[in-house]
Amino acid sequence: MYKIVVAGTGYVGLVAGVCFAEVGHQVKCVDIDEEKVNKMKQGITPIYEADLEELMQRNYALGRIDYTTDFESAYKDADAIFLGVGTPEQPDGSADLSYIATVARQIAESIEKDCLVVVKSTVPVGTNDKVEQFINDFLVNNVKVEVASNPEFLAQGSAVHDTLHAARIIIGTESKWAKELLTKIYEPFNLPIVCVNRRSAEMIKYASNDFLALKISYMNDIANLCELVGADVQDVAMGMSYDERIGGKYLNVGIGYGGSCFPKDTKALEYLARQHGYELRTVKAAISVNKDQKTMLYKKACKRLITFSGLKVAVLGLTFKPGTDDLREGPSLDNVPLFLEQGADIYAYDPAGMDNFKKKYPEGQNNKGTIRYAKYIEEALENANVCFIFTEWKEIKVVKPQTYKKLMRTPIVYDGRNIYGVKDMKKAGVEYYSIGR
Repeated sequence: MYKIVVAGTGYVGLVAGVCFAEVGHQVKCVDIDEEKVNKMKQGITPIYEADLEELMQRNYALGRIDYTTDFESAYKDADAIFLGVGTPEQPDGSADLSYIATVARQIAESIEKDCLVVVKSTVPVGTNDKVEQFINDFLVNNVKVEVASNPEFLAQGSAVHDTLHAARIIIGTESKWAKELLTKIYEPFNLPIVCVNRRSAEMIKYASNDFLALKISYMNDIANLCELVGADVQDVAMGMSYDERIGGKYLNVGIGYGGSCFPKDTKALEYLARQHGYELRTVKAAISVNKDQKTMLYKKACKRLITFSGLKVAVLGLTFKPGTDDLREGPSLDNVPLFLEQGADIYAYDPAGMDNFKKKYPEGQNNKGTIRYAKYIEEALENANVCFIFTEWKEIKVVKPQTYKKLMRTPIVYDGRNIYGVKDMKKAGVEYYSIGR
């Protein structure tokens, strides 16, 4: 087993660290936030993720994982250091690599033995070459350092499962030593390992995520056309799914993709192409379709309603997807400001994301409207004039069509996730609008 250090304790870093400990490695997770570190030592996860807290507590009790702010002592004798820090999107679409650079310099000034530095963060193609040079520029001790690319392919809400049962592990290295060490680190996972060079590994991450984003945007585009010609996109998707060349995943339509990966990675790859004088037309189209899709239901509602001013608007679902408390690029963030600008009285419900949403929109007066947070779905729906569904949480999916008719003042529902059957809602007396049907 190896001494592994993970820099950063977000979705990528913390999940990786806990899973390395789960298969038997000795792990230290480094973060700059002392309060966060203390909570993790108590077995409290800083992120909402299935099964994570249980694994944190078990491996901490077994002495296989620890958390610290003392990066110098953590890095100095590590066999491998994994970087799981953020690479947020900048205004021009490029990736902000400042966190990567900070950790790289800390590593260079701390390590006292030969070490493999592994970048799990999503970074533009060629970044790992620069990281290796950057570390060597600032290296204090006479030790060997190499950098490898090892992108993650986890989905929020199932990150632990996706790590322990991955379809494949991508390893990008430039030497036999780095390849063999990283392969041995992943050996206990007993998963397929794909070994390529660093730049190919970096591109695999972007190409994979952007392909899925393309698939989603394509289906949303088809859904919008289905509405115009009288077809049902769910029937169309079902027919398509039998074709093995297409497959059945990522054919569900809705009001666009969100989260920490697809929006950022599509823009980053498009930016990279522009920097090299190439127009990535398919990815540009996906970005454009997704941007318009986010407010599709709002535009539909504006044709039906004179104004949102003074109306009680029930908003069900704030996170970008179920199973997480992450709001990033979620459709709620595009639509709620539009409701508030018109003076709506919003009652929002989400089983995990309300605390994070409150940080952006505190309870009470916001702009010309107000926002309140409901403990129960029924509270949000009571006497509501209109309802918008933005996330397909199971707590929302189990609400019966008759409930909307019974509780709402005017049962008008705009469903961005196609949770309900059109006939079922009509039979219950609900005025129902969805996507592509």
